[in-house]
Amino acid sequence: MDSLDEVTDRLQTLRDLVRFGTTTFNGRGLFFGHGTDNADDEALALVAHVLDLDPHQVVRYLDARLTVNEIAAVYGLFRQRVETRKPAAYLTHEAWFAGRPYYVDERVLVPRSPIAELIEGGFAPWLDADDVHRVLDLCCGSGCIGLACAHELPGAEVDLADCDPGALEVARINVERHGLQERVRVVESDLYSRLVGQVYDLIVCNPPYVNADDYAALPPEYRHEPASGLVSGENGLQHPLAVLAGAAEHLSPRGVLVLEVGASQPALEELLPRLDATWIEFERGGEGVALIARSALADLAGLERAS
Repeated sequence: MDSLDEVTDRLQTLRDLVRFGTTTFNGRGLFFGHGTDNADDEALALVAHVLDLDPHQVVRYLDARLTVNEIAAVYGLFRQRVETRKPAAYLTHEAWFAGRPYYVDERVLVPRSPIAELIEGGFAPWLDADDVHRVLDLCCGSGCIGLACAHELPGAEVDLADCDPGALEVARINVERHGLQERVRVVESDLYSRLVGQVYDLIVCNPPYVNADDYAALPPEYRHEPASGLVSGENGLQHPLAVLAGAAEHLSPRGVLVLEVGASQPALEELLPRLDATWIEFERGGEGVALIARSALADLAGLERAS
């Protein structure tokens, strides 16, 4: 990278810095898959963080001039991004999901699930929001999915469940940040182990689902995320099968499971060809998210042994 003195001499506006970041990131071969999918948006997000601007509104200020201290701060983040290969969200400790910001650090995955699109639409037409009274975010990580559900389904109580104490600490930060303590509960549970007797109208789960070979081939950025949040056995289905096996017991009669398995969708369909699942097509991209009614889950007890 150019030195800070060179950058300060040549670059003055927000637009200048975004262009510099874009060129630098592309030149260094960085990977983008943690909230952005290109160098331009990544640079824009880092500049917006330094200037305390909403990244969705920062384009209004592209021609604004920055102070020397602001330029130095942006340069520092750009340099960290290049030298560490950490996703931008770990440098800023902030990620946006379903239109709202969440605290993140390396105890949790960076939020990026296409389930956000379902949440923003209130899960229509598959669910009537007025009929959703209890929601479970299973394998919650940062809690962003469950908290986004709490925002969009104001009549629902939400449980955030995860087996990792560090992830649950992050989830609690986000519960407080969003002021949802009265409706959102954080539970340490290895899948359903500490949810005995709990029944929900909606279970949303983004579990580990990456197989061993795919994990070995991931770009360096993914090495900063907890492997336990990504890898699910040799075939990527260890956790999804266990989620499917226990879901019926914890769903109300008209309840629904929303399960993300990403690129492991073909493997799951091959293993369970008769599973009555609706695979969601997303306008903003994303794959491998199934919506499954309780009635289609009733015969799957003990399924995790198939993995």
